[in-house]
Amino acid sequence: MFYRSRVLEMLTQQLADRQSLSGPDVARAVEALTRPDVAAEMKAEFLTALARKGEVVSEIAAFARELRAKSLAPPLDAETRSRQILDVCGTGGDRLNTFNISTTVALIVASAGVTVAKHGNRAITSQAGSADVLEALGIRIDLEPEEAARGLREHHFAFFFAPKYHPAFREIAPARKLCAARGQRTIFNFLGPLLNPAHPAAQLIGVPRPELCQPIAAVLQMLGARRGMVVSGAVLAGGVVCHLDELSTLGESCVAEFYQERGFCVSMLSPRNFPVQPSALADLAGSDRQANAEIVRRLLRGEDRGPKRDAVLLNSAAALFVAEKAASLTEGWELAGELMDSGRALGKLEQLARVWK
Repeated sequence: MFYRSRVLEMLTQQLADRQSLSGPDVARAVEALTRPDVAAEMKAEFLTALARKGEVVSEIAAFARELRAKSLAPPLDAETRSRQILDVCGTGGDRLNTFNISTTVALIVASAGVTVAKHGNRAITSQAGSADVLEALGIRIDLEPEEAARGLREHHFAFFFAPKYHPAFREIAPARKLCAARGQRTIFNFLGPLLNPAHPAAQLIGVPRPELCQPIAAVLQMLGARRGMVVSGAVLAGGVVCHLDELSTLGESCVAEFYQERGFCVSMLSPRNFPVQPSALADLAGSDRQANAEIVRRLLRGEDRGPKRDAVLLNSAAALFVAEKAASLTEGWELAGELMDSGRALGKLEQLARVWK
């Protein structure tokens, strides 16, 4: 206990001196953070010092690698692994209370034949997280690793409930709560999408601040993803420009993307390039889990053809493009509309609700 506490104390001082952590430093830090015999207050001080220094790409990647190594992994067979497994996931934290856009997108993309490993949790900064809404839709969220592997293999979809696959996080939770109570964000505010236990080869990640797009995409590339897009979309809320952890139909979106080993591009995407309807942030509002589940059903039934559908089409277009099911965002937009209008997306939801009854 004393040794690990002393190591964490030394690393905290290193960060306070504005010195970044090496890979071995991060390994020692993660070992201390995930031990029950190191005080939560000491862990919180370390996480605070890291945030105040500012996490660099190499540190984020090293934390992701160490925490992945402590996660439970689904036993994927060679055929499933050979597919281009996709995750569509936001970090959360934008606090704009939209409905569950990425969860809706995941179901639509799965209906196109993409193998989707959806990683997520219950609500933390919103009224309904991906786990809450999928549960309300009748889809099991507590799959064991073997069941999740079978879901990916046989049904092209499985939900990976973060608390089940990351048991080491139990020892970090008290420190995170201390930081949250002080209004201090930590590296864990944006690590979630990088820790998918299925290690998807393709990912669409939403972040709540545009300056995070480039570093998170760089980390994703360092972790071995073949294709990736990290986005943050501008919206006007109360006369102030805020950012969604999604592509926005209400303003320009920052996009960092890569599609081969060395390619990397950061750009801005305008909704004017798509046939979006005039709308405001209120048109994308969500509520509790049951209300959000009904929003998803109405969208997949084709009953809601307003601004919520536009937001889903735009983000589905990006997901289908990243998964190589569409050659462009325009083609992805059209394909997503067909998947909803034909009933295929609704059929996928109904299938997944039957499978694990």
